[in-house]
Amino acid sequence: MTQSPYTLAVSLVLYKHKYAQIASLIESVLACDISTKLTLVDNSPTDNLKEELPAQLPIHYHFSGSNLGYGRAHNLVISQSLTAAKYHLVLNPDIRFEPKDLVAMIAYLDKQPNIGLLMPKVLYPSGEIQHLCKLMPTPFDLIMRRFIPNFLQPWFKPRMEKYELKHKDYNQSMEVPNLSGCFMLMRCDALKYAGMFDDRFFMYLEDTDLSRRINQQFQTVYYPEVSIIHHYEKGSYKSNKLLLYHISSAFKYFAKYGWFFDTVRTTVNNITAK
Repeated sequence: MTQSPYTLAVSLVLYKHKYAQIASLIESVLACDISTKLTLVDNSPTDNLKEELPAQLPIHYHFSGSNLGYGRAHNLVISQSLTAAKYHLVLNPDIRFEPKDLVAMIAYLDKQPNIGLLMPKVLYPSGEIQHLCKLMPTPFDLIMRRFIPNFLQPWFKPRMEKYELKHKDYNQSMEVPNLSGCFMLMRCDALKYAGMFDDRFFMYLEDTDLSRRINQQFQTVYYPEVSIIHHYEKGSYKSNKLLLYHISSAFKYFAKYGWFFDTVRTTVNNITAK
């Protein structure tokens, strides 16, 4: 087998970001003691960011010329990673981590060839844990989380907590079929099997879809030995435009896998929820 020129390829999709907003994240990626190629895909209306990037840093910049959406923009880089790297990391720009922690995750994957996707423990800046391990969603799960009014939520709390696997020990590793797209460390061999992001999802649920496809052949694992910080914005709760993207993606997801009859979802969720 021909050795890949990079151990890790990293893609970071941006929209109207200033360099100051992503400088510490870029520094963390480049400080990792592994061979890494970092690519910024800029979906902004202009390429002003390019002028802000320090010339001495080994950053690959791609200006898309239009807002391609989250998954499609990452795919521009993933398509090259499949033959050029062993692992690919999809990052949100609001992530912060220590370089040693990314190195530790790579070392863990090197010892676990059956793992296709790894997500660490994700924390708010306050140190509170984010419950980003989830079952495969049903239509009711997504409606319940987004639209049920606050005064009714106590009635549905057990269902919501089960969906977010809150009955599980988040201090223990576990296989999870639905992992967050804020930090997806993936084996390129798994991506060759599962494919890249489905670019029909402009934003939202593209991570759920890809996690599911990787999980069909590889393990998709939550790994709490390492933690990262995520400044979780919940954009669709604040913007009607983003909410419409979320609803559109939900329709596409359930049209793809089934609204009410999804035997894979039923089987995997029953095993995961135990």
